[in-house]
Amino acid sequence: MVVDKNILAADAAQKKLQRMAYEILERNAGEKKIILAGIKDSGVIIAGIIQTHLKKIFDGKISILEIEIDKKNPKKIRLSGANNFDDAVVIVIDDVANSGRTLLYALKPFLDFYPKKIQTLVLVERSYKQFPVSPDYVGMSVSTAANEIIIVETKDGKITGARIE
Repeated sequence: MVVDKNILAADAAQKKLQRMAYEILERNAGEKKIILAGIKDSGVIIAGIIQTHLKKIFDGKISILEIEIDKKNPKKIRLSGANNFDDAVVIVIDDVANSGRTLLYALKPFLDFYPKKIQTLVLVERSYKQFPVSPDYVGMSVSTAANEIIIVETKDGKITGARIE
């Protein structure tokens, strides 16, 4: 029998996302261009929320890009729109860092350019990883068993919570 365990409420998620926006500002002081690259679907929603917070505190240009990646065949990656990532700060965003595989492959298209920095952001990081990816910005870290799954729930472009299945 699978039992769901709520690990993050909507209001707590919003506070964590706001805190991460301030961390982004602190770590990228003086930068002029930040590209928030959200992994479809939840990562794009999180990128939009982070952008809303950053617009209030960051003077430079902030844009959002969508990364479409087939998680079963991560070599197939599509970016929304053509961009030049040279001299930009690129932040790859996903809802959960499970094995680290998706984040690792999502970095690949940016390596054809010369970004100033590439950083990663996740709302929830699992302690169980198979790939050597440690997100730069983490909303919360959760110790999980290998067979547990973390699901970030969204509705109408908002984070409504997260649970372990």
